[in-house]
Amino acid sequence: MTTSTSARTSTSIGNRGETVNPASPAIDTASVTALLERGRTLATPVLRAAVNRLAPPMDTVAAYHFGWIDAEGNPSSGDSGKAVRPALALLSAEAAGAAPEVGIPGAVAVELVHNFSLLHDDLMDGDEQRRHRDTVWKVHGPAQAILVGDALFALANEILLELGTVDAGRATRRLTLATRKLIDGQAQDISYEHRERVTVEECLEMEGNKTGALLACAVSIGAVLGGADDRTADTLEKYGYHLGLAFQAVDDLLGIWGDPEATGKQTWSDLRQRKKSLPVVAALAAGGPASERLARILAADAKKSETEIADFTEEEFASRAALIEEAGGREWTSQEARRQHATAIAALDEIEMPEKVRAQLVALADFVVVRER
Repeated sequence: MTTSTSARTSTSIGNRGETVNPASPAIDTASVTALLERGRTLATPVLRAAVNRLAPPMDTVAAYHFGWIDAEGNPSSGDSGKAVRPALALLSAEAAGAAPEVGIPGAVAVELVHNFSLLHDDLMDGDEQRRHRDTVWKVHGPAQAILVGDALFALANEILLELGTVDAGRATRRLTLATRKLIDGQAQDISYEHRERVTVEECLEMEGNKTGALLACAVSIGAVLGGADDRTADTLEKYGYHLGLAFQAVDDLLGIWGDPEATGKQTWSDLRQRKKSLPVVAALAAGGPASERLARILAADAKKSETEIADFTEEEFASRAALIEEAGGREWTSQEARRQHATAIAALDEIEMPEKVRAQLVALADFVVVRER
């Protein structure tokens, strides 16, 4: 397996509970927090208004998913996500010389599609926890999770097309393509769970579809709504696509070694679901004693039922994680996150934009790869 050629800075990643930190840029935390908060503040009222269009009980089920109410319907200030995509959509508009508010419909549309995918993913993966509380299918049942997810996807297109402009049509086409790629990626992810071997290239293609495509759309959609030409939008998508791959590489690390208190998911989450994530795939491709032993164990696991896997002890999952690390899967994924991060940043040099916006896009990219959840 060919490893990343990016700079090999120290990547001492500790045991469970420590920060999974594949890159070490100096983060301007206050600036990034302000960008995320701006995206959340400007997008949330429009997002709430869109959700209020849904017929009961889908409106309340969606409100629960977004963290606005609890399971009993009482107002809640639950975690509604990092708001990276809305922040990128607003910056995208500014990159094209428009006001950030121009990107709001795009921010909302992308957020609706993102949450459509989360509702369905949680059900398909059997995840019972998201953002530190029970998932929608666990509280309201699988049927509601499916219906509300479908409704959010329809709303996303509705929000854009209501603008009635040529640029809104261009934005909708980009969002539709990104959604189709996202679904392709989810289908690939599920199919890989039942295969003994998946190549690194296949895994990167799947993650580029599942995560990269929508982030790419988020960081171009505001620019398109602001009248940017296709070259500008395509270049911003290049930044977003590689940022998405970096984001997913970090997610894959967190899916095995992340602290449940920070991630809101079970311990060893991806191992429980037998996911062929980057650390697993890279470890299996590395060769050597640890890789071969891991391959034998995972091949045996593939023949076990979900009930048998659920009965595994913490020690059994920990031993698999240790083999992945010994085979080099953890380190390779850390380096891949850095490489994709660097490629994303380099794309910003291909087009003109206000220097302040460029600096903010760099700061958000840094934040994406240095996080605990």
